[in-house]
Amino acid sequence: MTIKTVLVLVTSLLVALICFWSATSLRGQSQRPGDNDLSNWRPVQELPGIRFVGSKACATCHSTESKTHLVTPMAQALAAASDCQILSTHPRLSFRSGPYSYQIMRQGNGSTYTVTDGAKTISEPILYCFGKGQVGQTYVFKHDGMFYETRVSYYKETQNLDFTTGHPRSPSTSLEDALGRRLSAAEVQECFTCHSTASVIGSQLQLNQLIPGVSCEGCHGPGEKHIAAAKARKFKELQIFNPGNMDADGLTQEFCGSCHRSFDQVMVMPRQAGLNNIRFQPYRIFNSRGHKGDPRINCVACHNPHDKLEHDAAYYDSKCLACHLTGSGDAKTPSRSAAACPVSKQQCAKCHMPKVELPEMHFKFTDHWIRIVKPNEPVPN
Repeated sequence: MTIKTVLVLVTSLLVALICFWSATSLRGQSQRPGDNDLSNWRPVQELPGIRFVGSKACATCHSTESKTHLVTPMAQALAAASDCQILSTHPRLSFRSGPYSYQIMRQGNGSTYTVTDGAKTISEPILYCFGKGQVGQTYVFKHDGMFYETRVSYYKETQNLDFTTGHPRSPSTSLEDALGRRLSAAEVQECFTCHSTASVIGSQLQLNQLIPGVSCEGCHGPGEKHIAAAKARKFKELQIFNPGNMDADGLTQEFCGSCHRSFDQVMVMPRQAGLNNIRFQPYRIFNSRGHKGDPRINCVACHNPHDKLEHDAAYYDSKCLACHLTGSGDAKTPSRSAAACPVSKQQCAKCHMPKVELPEMHFKFTDHWIRIVKPNEPVPN
């Protein structure tokens, strides 16, 4: 390795660390609101002192948003095993790796996860199902009093089990190892905070209060004081958080990125998580040349968090053309001045945000690293 290469690597590492420390410092400051203040609320910082009231209470005034939100992947990001549709409609799932056989069996309104090497067997009831199953679904159970993530997950494409993303694909060295990954206390809190609502209060895991999925309060904060102010017609004291009022970078990186993985989170992962970071949209869009720092570019500019996720590439053309001109004859405006594409005015995302296959998840993800894609060019990391 040359001295020049070493210097480049060291410089890159220092830049990454500075970005991480800066973002972490800012995030830490914004996550210390007082008990009665929702002005700086974040999804990963549940507040003590303000009660969650549930989406039905929100629907009293926000009926349209509450109804359409129910069909979103976020609203169905977690379910108790008893309410898990995938496990109900797939009563027997199986997988084999070397000497180990895996099986998930439905029994009544519960499901049991079993791993055996033929001589010894461990079985545990599944407690929670993470993910809607639109791509896949992973399961959490308890063994010896500790939370575990199953070593295998369900994938929609195969309609069966395969290795959970991030788990080693080689045969395990023991039955205990074959079970899955034991989760640390911090990982448990992170998983439940990002997939459910009201499960962590003041840094304490409280699953007895869990609201499955990311509900209204999962993004806007606990609603007790908001509803009390609305009923009292104190409209200047509504005590609710509106992430739509954040600046583009704060919304994408600090708010949505707190669960969907921001630039600073991914930069400290080994090799930036490799191809797996194709799933981390805030990180990918941060790297988009010509779009980073643009106040018009944020998650809600293209996605309505209160409605179903649109999969048709044509739907997003109007989003691109809200900033880009369609031709040399177009008049520029303050908000619409970006250069016109010389190739097409349609299906913008198919060229500039191509789908990239993640083989281990049996799915093609839309790459949010917006760029001019060249033939046979490797996917940037």
